[in-house]
Order: sequence, then C-alpha cells, then structure tokens
Amino acid sequence: MLQKPESGALPIPQAEREMDGSHDGETQPLTASQEMSPEEDLGAVREEGASEPSLTPKGARALAAKTLARRRACRRLDRTVAELVQFLLLKDRKKSPITRSEMVKYVIGDLKDLFPEIIARAAEHLRYVFGFELKQLDRKHHTYILINKLKPIEHEEEALRGDGPRLGLLMMILGLIYMKGNSAREAQVWAMLRRLGVRPSKYHFLFGYPKRLIMEDFVQLRYLNYRRVPHTNPPECEFSWGPRSNLETSKMKVLGFVAKLHKKEPQHWPVQYREALADEADRARAGASVRARASTHLW
Repeated sequence: MLQKPESGALPIPQAEREMDGSHDGETQPLTASQEMSPEEDLGAVREEGASEPSLTPKGARALAAKTLARRRACRRLDRTVAELVQFLLLKDRKKSPITRSEMVKYVIGDLKDLFPEIIARAAEHLRYVFGFELKQLDRKHHTYILINKLKPIEHEEEALRGDGPRLGLLMMILGLIYMKGNSAREAQVWAMLRRLGVRPSKYHFLFGYPKRLIMEDFVQLRYLNYRRVPHTNPPECEFSWGPRSNLETSKMKVLGFVAKLHKKEPQHWPVQYREALADEADRARAGASVRARASTHLW
C-alpha cells in the first residue's frame, strides 16, 4: 500500500517478509503502516470514541477488529505486490515470457481475484523504481515481458548512464530524503529498501550489495551526503542530497517522481510543492545571473 501523503513518507510497497527468514542487523523501526497490536489498535479506537458517547464497549471492540482486519488485508496486498515485482525481475533474467498462471501459482495464490489491481501496481513500481515497463505479449494466453525503459536523471549525467535500476533506486532515496524534510535517517533508508523487497546487506541481482552501492557509489560520487546526527545516543547517521544530485536533478523533478508513484499531482503535497517552486525560481535567477555575467565579458 502506498504510504499516506500526510506522513511525508515516500510511497513504496511494503515487502516486510524476508525470503530466507534472516535479518541484516540494521535497526528496523516500526512505521505507521506496520501492524499495531490489538491492544494498541483498541486504544486508538477508544481515543476516537471519546467524542462518541454512543459507542458501546462491544461496538468499540467490533470496530477495532474491523480496522485491524482491514489493515492486515492491505499489508498482505502490499507484500504481494512487492513479491510479484521481485518475481518478475528474476524471471526476466531468463528473457522468456512470464505467464499469468505462473504469477498466480508462485506469488498471488488465493488473491487471484485481485490480479488486475496487483499487476497494475506491480507495473507502476517496475516502471518508476526499477526502470522496466511490463508489456503484455499475448492477451489470449496472458503472457508478459519486461522492457528496460528508465532514462538517466539528466542527459549530461554520466556516472550511472544506462543503469536504469540503479537510477531508480537513487531516485527513490532522493525522494525519501526530500519528503522527510531534506534528510533521512540511515535506518529509514534501510527500512525503505526492505519494503521494496531488497535486503540492504544481501546480494541483489540488479544492485549488487545495496548497502555497499549506497555507501560507496552514491556517497563517493557525491549523489548523497552521509553524516552523523549530532547529540544522538546511541549514535545515528543520516543521508541528504549531495552536490551532484542538486546539479543533475531538482526538487521539482523528484517531487514529480514521487507524485507518479502516488498517481497524484505534485500540488498534493503543498509544503514540498512550494519549496520546489522556490527552488526552481532560485535556479532560474542563478542561471540568468550567469548569462548576464557571460554577456558582459563578451563586450
């Protein structure tokens, strides 16, 4: 499920179940989208019911149970979407068509009635995150293939040119940072990867070792800044945009990327949209100033 816009979190599918049952060792903070215990959920209902004197204890318990069931169903659907994305990426390595029956058999299971919604959401994330477009080859036999479609952030970008999945991952991290107020804790980045079905410290056929890719490539190439957060105990670190990201993309472009994942317009997030507009104005003024100086020197 996509994160609620008001939370400022980047919308990504939640693939919380690890395939091999092991852990990376990084902290996995509880997010608002994760499961609450029945006691916590019931407590929330009681707080809401404070202004509803007609709500009986039995009604409160029924409402809590319904809310919890709905949340579990949404989480299962999110997890299925994330697992289908990883399944399609793995199948694409063989460059053979992928059938609907395979998807239902190995991933979707008893959620087959929701296949249109699941495949549509998986296609969105394949396109915007990993740089692949899901195409249906044969409507009669329901076969699909993946086509690499993602372009570099800007035409002048060189270091990651042609590597669509890595660019998609970088854009996801830049979007997370921007939506979190221009910095994101290290644990939040690792949690985002897990929700994508990507283990930070485990080899991934598209990214290699994701944690190493981020810490060595993205940081060393100055796409990301990485620093310790002052006055934190135990020590915590955070990521922010590096100078290269500021040169090769913009807040408006990244907000547009986030909006596509949400299927909304950038104006849906008024705080980030106003900041992006101000950034665009600053860039325009800086460009005009440079051009003015250049024309003066010509004379």
